[in-house]
Amino acid sequence: MPPRRGPIVAAVRKALPRAKPRVRLDNDARRAQLLQLARRTFAGRAYDEVSIDDLAREAKISKGLLYHYFPTKRDLYVAGLREIADELVERVATIPAALTPQERVRAGLEAYLEHITLHQRAFVSLMRGGIGSDPEVAGVVEGVRTRLADRFLDGSPFAPVLRGEPRFETALRGWIGFVEGASIDWCAHPRMTRDALREMLAQVLFAVLSVVGGIAAAASAEKGT
Repeated sequence: MPPRRGPIVAAVRKALPRAKPRVRLDNDARRAQLLQLARRTFAGRAYDEVSIDDLAREAKISKGLLYHYFPTKRDLYVAGLREIADELVERVATIPAALTPQERVRAGLEAYLEHITLHQRAFVSLMRGGIGSDPEVAGVVEGVRTRLADRFLDGSPFAPVLRGEPRFETALRGWIGFVEGASIDWCAHPRMTRDALREMLAQVLFAVLSVVGGIAAAASAEKGT
């Protein structure tokens, strides 16, 4: 008579470690979890190296549930970039209004560099993008540049005049590009201290404003003659 399998199978199952039950999260918590996962994953690996299967497995959910929150990998990637961008701009925005314009510039740069120091991979991932010339990704990056320029402009007592001055607006956007490039290079090759980088960036801005102010004044004088 063959041995009874029921008690043996039950004993084996009892001895094996139990799998951890999947944690059920509400919609907001699940979305936040997926965004954090995407930011961590895409910061460490190229966009094309990450698959939906990888993300679903890491999140311990089915692909169908992941698609419920983000219909495509691109949607998840762009949403993660937007979150990184919002955090960066928000960090720069928390500057006391009582500071002088020069102090606000330095404080804004310090907040910017501090955030980059804490989130280097995410910052580089944001500013370099990962989907080539994707227009939505380009829009996120361009939005960061525009909002950062506005934040620095808000620190100037001459903002009402400068906003309508094309020379200044062009120069400021050029400086933002310089800050971006220098910051990415600094993340990869920290040749100087953060304080030294902050002061250099501030002095470049002051020099740009001085040059643009001189050109604008000369143009105004020429019109008046």
